Amino acid sequence: MPHPVDIHVGKRIRHRRWLVGMTQQQLAESVGIKFQQIQKYETGANRVSASRLWDIADALDVEVSFFFEGLETDSGKSEAGEKVPADLLGDKEALDLVRSYYAIPENQRRRLFDLARVLSDVA
Repeated sequence: MPHPVDIHVGKRIRHRRWLVGMTQQQLAESVGIKFQQIQKYETGANRVSASRLWDIADALDVEVSFFFEGLETDSGKSEAGEKVPADLLGDKEALDLVRSYYAIPENQRRRLFDLARVLSDVA
């Protein structure tokens, strides 16, 4: 049975790959492995070694720490302490929203962010 950390890291790999619009094949080629191995990493079936995670982070243009963000701490809260669903990265609607958000020009995106912040404070 896969370890929960391996599953989390795999979901974060899939999330980032999808967000940048990269296929499993493209990611695999950029790190020098077969796409089936990426599939196994993304499901948590295979554990990602430190050096391989380093290469994947480089290919996806993120820090290695990105893959561990949102892990549960011993107290059961997320590290950020926010009320965010644990499966947010698996939610296609949320990922579509993030992708659309970053497609908006920066000045408009900032105004939309401010509006969302005000609306969440009222809720």
